[in-house]
This record gives sequence, C-alpha cells and structure tokens, in this order.
Amino acid sequence: MTLVKPHHLTLYNTDYLQWIESTLEKLQNQDYKHIDWENLVEEIRDMGKSERRSLESNLIVILLHLLKWQYQPERRSGSWESSAIEHRRRIKKSLQESPSLKPYLTSILPECYAESLKQAKAETGLPIATFPAECPYDLFTEIMNDEFLPV
Repeated sequence: MTLVKPHHLTLYNTDYLQWIESTLEKLQNQDYKHIDWENLVEEIRDMGKSERRSLESNLIVILLHLLKWQYQPERRSGSWESSAIEHRRRIKKSLQESPSLKPYLTSILPECYAESLKQAKAETGLPIATFPAECPYDLFTEIMNDEFLPV
C-alpha cells in the first residue's frame, strides 16, 4: 500500500511560488486546517537565518574594503568606496525593516572582523600581522558611516 502525500506537501516541493500563494490565501481566509504548517514554520525560521547571514556578509565586505583602503593606500579605488557604501546601505535597510537586528549586528562584529582579516590577507598579499588583531573601527560611528574612510 502506497501512501499518497497531501497536495500541500507535494506543492511545496514542486511549485514553491504556487505553494506561497496558496498558503497566503489560506491564511487570509483563516483556513488554518489546510495550511502546511511544517513547511510554513520552516520557511519563517529560514527567513530569520537569511536576514542574519545577509548582515554578516555585508559587514564582512565593508570591513574588507576599509582594511584594504587603510593598508593599501596606493591601490585605493572608487570601487572599494562604492562597494562599502552599497553594503552599508543594505545593512541600514535591514536595520530599518528589523530594528531588533541591531544587537545581533553588534554581537557579530568580532567574528566578521576575523573573517575580513582572512580575506584582506588573501586579497592584499600582506601578512596577517599587518592588520590589527581586533577591529579598530567603531561600528556605528565609523563602519556604518558613509563618509568614513580610514587614513
């Protein structure tokens, strides 16, 4: 005897957009009995993870460009500055939409700085000892300031 999966479980796996639209319609109609709760809960959980990963990635890029700007002044370029501005904008947008992420951003600074050091070493060819072991930039007055570029 073969068990047939309910339609909403197969729909999630076969047409994600249709699953979203169907789930939204059921929620709007308060048809809670037919909602694919397992996948909906997982999707909501993943949304939070995705937001945090995005913050981490954007912060690492900013830190990388600040380090390169400071420690390779002869190679400074508008693209480094432009990239830092763009990634700052992304973080600011995330914080505007979800202010509760601000403490998380503060908490990940040391880890993100450590990751940016690895990339800075790789991209510049400079020894890791060239760079400060701890982040020399203040998160909100420097790192997130579009006007800030280290000397």
